[in-house]
Amino acid sequence: MGITATIMNTATGQPIQKMSFGRMPKPWASFNLATGELVTAERIDVGKPEPGKFAATINVWVTVKPRA
Repeated sequence: MGITATIMNTATGQPIQKMSFGRMPKPWASFNLATGELVTAERIDVGKPEPGKFAATINVWVTVKPRA
């Protein structure tokens, strides 16, 4: 069973995209976004599941380089 996480921008606090991982990512994990940009996870937040649900919300915070 994979993990589905929301990738969040640390500068704006806005979600960038949803991404699936084979297992829980580590805070130093590097991966490519849909745009092809290589980013490193800075912080991972695991929320509480909704009542009656088993899946918790997972947010992976990354810093995206500004476009020139």
